[in-house]
Amino acid sequence: MSGHDNSSQLRSVLPFEAEPAAVRDLRRAVRGQLAEWRLPAFAEEAELAVSELAANVIKHVGRGVAATLVLEAAGDRLRIELHDKSYRVPVLGSATCDDECGRGLHLLAGMAADWGTLLTATGKAVWCELSADPELHCRRVQRAEAALTKYRGDVGAPPLLQSRSVQILEESAIDLIADVLHWVTSRGGDPDGLLDRAQMHFEAEAA
Repeated sequence: MSGHDNSSQLRSVLPFEAEPAAVRDLRRAVRGQLAEWRLPAFAEEAELAVSELAANVIKHVGRGVAATLVLEAAGDRLRIELHDKSYRVPVLGSATCDDECGRGLHLLAGMAADWGTLLTATGKAVWCELSADPELHCRRVQRAEAALTKYRGDVGAPPLLQSRSVQILEESAIDLIADVLHWVTSRGGDPDGLLDRAQMHFEAEAA
């Protein structure tokens, strides 16, 4: 994958075949390209977004189909596009345990500043934009609070506004994180690696 600077915009195009083994290569290529562009703060979210988009093509368009990943960086935004030759447009519905595509799109919508689909001359592209804007921190805090509020409701705990103790709120957050780690383990993932990557992502953004 290679990029070039054109009027302060960086662009990289990577054709690939939609196979499970290619997802790892895509993630590695994305991380390498962002390092070359000196945009490491985008790396974790970009890798995750690319994984979800590629997995969606594999499952809903077909294994081995031709696809193209496009990265564009300009200002405080990173745009990711995944082009394929299907005109089937994904729909963001209610995600269930058996709805891999639904969960992936919900995840994409939750972490991206914006996302959508567009029809092309040969098929479609699903795109998302990641932001390094300082307001992203506020949006992250708001998303975390919304997730924690729903979690406390599911476990029968008092609403956040009724919990003044920092210790109580921290314990709820720890329980939520523990549940996420259980979910990752059940999917065959590495919980320790996930925590390490989350910490690295947090530190990169905080810096």
